[in-house]
Amino acid sequence: MKDTAFRELCDLHTHTRASDGMNAPAENVRLAKEKGLAGIAITDHDTVAGIEEAIAAGQQYGITVVPGVEISTVAAGRDIHVLGYYIDAEEPELLGRLQTLRATREARNALILEKLHGLGMPLTLQEIKDGLGRPLRPDESIGRPHIADALVRKGYADDMRDAFDRYLGEGKPAYASVPRITPEEAMQWIREAGGAPVLAHPGLYGDDELVKRIIASGQPVGIEVYHSDHGIEEEERYLEIANQFGLIPTAGSDYHGERQGVIFHGDIGSRSVPLRTLEQLRIRSGLNEK
Repeated sequence: MKDTAFRELCDLHTHTRASDGMNAPAENVRLAKEKGLAGIAITDHDTVAGIEEAIAAGQQYGITVVPGVEISTVAAGRDIHVLGYYIDAEEPELLGRLQTLRATREARNALILEKLHGLGMPLTLQEIKDGLGRPLRPDESIGRPHIADALVRKGYADDMRDAFDRYLGEGKPAYASVPRITPEEAMQWIREAGGAPVLAHPGLYGDDELVKRIIASGQPVGIEVYHSDHGIEEEERYLEIANQFGLIPTAGSDYHGERQGVIFHGDIGSRSVPLRTLEQLRIRSGLNEK
């Protein structure tokens, strides 16, 4: 049965198997329909490979699908993610730029595997790919959740959370960082592709002053105030920052699907915004700024 409380609400942060999610894009849309949501954004890491399928599913299920992306960047030595909404997913320059980011991700993955081997946990890229149960498309990528899943399957970790807490999370023994673009560059890429840049899950960075500096220099149109890993105090704090800088407060579950019975980070619809937020993002997108 649909939860009527979700009616006219949208989850603006979900991942599919085009990056490190578990589901096909159409399945995310179907689940949104099942939850009673009005809309969902597809925001895979450094790829737009899942958008076409999701839009077709949206037409089938009567769900608004927001074409999006989540771009990986670095600032002050921290991994920072930037969401882009209403991008032109066929814009050639954007596609080329995202390809370079996926190549960077592959280099990062190689470093992680090297570190795991040094920790006495040999793991190959092929073993990770075998866990997908299907061929990896050229415009898809392997992420840390895939590596964590393989660690669990090989008995090196108890579950996904254990794999991140002990090995793969920032500052942990197998964590690896490689040179990436800045958040400001990612925001400009998104604007040039007609989209609206939004700073993702600021509570995960542990540095609100850095968050404010990125906002001041990058000029995003929004900030992800409501996220599955934000507590109430963090949501209140980032809503104040949104008001301070005149940003659109957005919300997303950061849904990655279910692995070993655990949903990462939150279930579809666990964080959501009203439909009117989509129009606000459209109005302030790069397309309208040109």
